[in-house]
Amino acid sequence: MPYPSVKGVSVAEQSWHEARLIPTSGINGPDEQERRATSALLAVLTSVREYGRVLLKPCGAPVGTIETYIEVPFLLGDKKLYPDGLIRVSRGSKSWTALVEVKTASNKLATDQLENYLDVAREQGFDALITISNEIPAVAGQHPTQVDRRKLKKVELHHIAWTQVLAEAVMQKEFRGVADPDQAWILGELIRYLEHKASGAMEFTDMGESWTSVRDSVAAGTLRPTDKDIVTVVSRFDALLRFTSLRLGRRLGTEVVPVLTRRELTDPALRAQALTQMLCDSGQLAGAITIPGTVGQLVITADLRASRITCHTDLDSPREGRPTTRVNWLVRQLKNAPASARIECFQAHARGSSAAELLSTVRVTPASLVADPARDIRMFRVAAVTAMGTKRMGVRGSFIQSVLDATDEFYAGVLQDLKAWSAAPPKMRPISPTAPDAEPTRPASLSSTDFSSQDGPATDEE
Repeated sequence: MPYPSVKGVSVAEQSWHEARLIPTSGINGPDEQERRATSALLAVLTSVREYGRVLLKPCGAPVGTIETYIEVPFLLGDKKLYPDGLIRVSRGSKSWTALVEVKTASNKLATDQLENYLDVAREQGFDALITISNEIPAVAGQHPTQVDRRKLKKVELHHIAWTQVLAEAVMQKEFRGVADPDQAWILGELIRYLEHKASGAMEFTDMGESWTSVRDSVAAGTLRPTDKDIVTVVSRFDALLRFTSLRLGRRLGTEVVPVLTRRELTDPALRAQALTQMLCDSGQLAGAITIPGTVGQLVITADLRASRITCHTDLDSPREGRPTTRVNWLVRQLKNAPASARIECFQAHARGSSAAELLSTVRVTPASLVADPARDIRMFRVAAVTAMGTKRMGVRGSFIQSVLDATDEFYAGVLQDLKAWSAAPPKMRPISPTAPDAEPTRPASLSSTDFSSQDGPATDEE
């Protein structure tokens, strides 16, 4: 007896699982999860040339033929060690080799294990140790695990978050492109696998154990720079900014990065100190991300006292036209922005904003933003405020999800529609003040003996 069908598919077929190159079924425990994630990633690195190059280049690998292996045994003294993987890139007679250590889900990298692998790499003459986990350092280039710096004299230590592995895969397949269709399909299978919750390639979902106590101290006004829990919270906030950048970049197909000064890049402690002081003084955490092609940075401010997230961007005002004309120029671009968005106006030779109004008001009365018609407007600020989640982790009501949602909404409703002002190109003057084909009407006595752009067309009598 045949099974009943729904739109041409039998009831039995609805429970069938499509065959996948990298299946998520049958993963039993963290060891199997790590082994499968490692094998899948390393195999794709060798199969999809463009992806292998873009992921390994920041680690110092040259362009060449990629070979990968899993669980290669090594002896270190009387110990037998099994790094999760090994990558070798060969070009001519030269080769670059790196050991690989992988963690999935909430598992963290261990200092003693990494130091053992660094010793193995040094003894074998390898170039690097690459770690992959769900840990996201506060600053790009930092490693989430502290190791003895003396072990890094001859071997480099690099870290790649699973979020970055996935982001690079999506950007390569969907935006940069893969020349070979079969390789593109293979990369798509890796993306499908990593996006599945069973893969262990988790997204950023936890603000850390110190979040609740710091949040409550801010609300009570008792937080001090010496409180030990602040260190974890400010570090997790910067990690959230990096995750937000990678997530947004994955959707836009471009490299989105947090904004840091040169001093902060060379000395991350400066950034941590600044955030600590800001949190104690104002109860706020703030940072900015830069997106190629946009008019300005996307600044994210979390106000823990007011329980709100503010996203804003600044853009220069036009350099010509009346003040209301300049306001209308901005309003026309904000057709998709929420009416609750706030617009601030900054006038020349004045400190701070001179006026601020909701977009709903400015749409009806542009002059409400013009505090002094005699002064030029030099800059606008567009901001959107949303409620802040307070929970440490999870999706609904969590601080992390509220930051992600606020960022997505601000970019989609405001930032992606804004364009910088540019002056109109100069218009070419007509040769004659009258119609182009008309004869000049000036007296001959006023004609110059030299040809000029102000003269009309020459005549036979001249």
